[in-house]
Amino acid sequence: MIEYELVGNDLGEVRFAISPLNELVLSLRTMRDPGRFPLQLPWLRATEARAGLPLDLLRALTNELLWTPDFLTPRPYTPLGRIDDELAALTDTPNSVVRADLAEIHPTSLPPALRGRPDRVLTRLLAALREYWEACFEPYWQRMRTVLEADVVYRGRVTARSGLAVMFADLDQHARLENSVVCVRLRSDLSYRTSTAGRGLTLAPSLFSRRATAPISPDEPPHIMYPARGLGTLWETETTTPALALVGLIGRVRARLMGLLETPTSSTELAVRLDVTPTAVNQHLRALRAAGLLISARHGRSVLYRRSDLGDRLIRGA
Repeated sequence: MIEYELVGNDLGEVRFAISPLNELVLSLRTMRDPGRFPLQLPWLRATEARAGLPLDLLRALTNELLWTPDFLTPRPYTPLGRIDDELAALTDTPNSVVRADLAEIHPTSLPPALRGRPDRVLTRLLAALREYWEACFEPYWQRMRTVLEADVVYRGRVTARSGLAVMFADLDQHARLENSVVCVRLRSDLSYRTSTAGRGLTLAPSLFSRRATAPISPDEPPHIMYPARGLGTLWETETTTPALALVGLIGRVRARLMGLLETPTSSTELAVRLDVTPTAVNQHLRALRAAGLLISARHGRSVLYRRSDLGDRLIRGA
């Protein structure tokens, strides 16, 4: 069990952030055990051609427990991180931290790919992660980020409506808030308790976490990664047929949009799922919002849309 004590004003310092680096590193678990990540199989199939990537090095960054080195999944400090900035920040990682974190996940013996001077190992790691990002992540990141942003918007609504305790209970079955202490139950015997005083607590949704996790070391800044909502929709394209009555009222494309917008989604993601241009989608979204059938919320550089109460009633009536 890992416990984070929220002290005084720290109750107001629980914040959300999206980290492309965290997602990149956590995704390496799928290479070791793809059977645990069935919803990511379409992405795995799409990226099977990994010729030229240093797979021995990338696979060595996880162990049988699917742990990854803490220094490669640092707490994000901006709501929407950039992979270039996050990789650059790792170049100053002390040799002692690299050595200790790699030994933490491989306590018996380091795999051959991770042996050598820590500074040289770090250089190789960062180059490998950069190649992996460009080959397997960059083409899909916009779509991935949309799902993560939608999760953050949803958590914000739950917190505003019902409070932090309800939000944590809904976050993951292995996390809870009790008397200003956030508890994360792990599968291992790892246990520590630390205060968030002066540091706050960052929550990061992930497409590659099956349960809430936290850093192995209590010296790391308080940080919880948890499974994002909506993962099941990540690789879907829209194939359902909207009700004829609704099509007759607002048209086929807008009826299909209304069917998709039960959860917050960006115009880019909608365009991918409907196989139309973002410009066309935005025109329809503006018309539906003007009619009161949609509401929107901004998260970073993206605007997420979802059905309004009126839109929900229209769907049910159709």
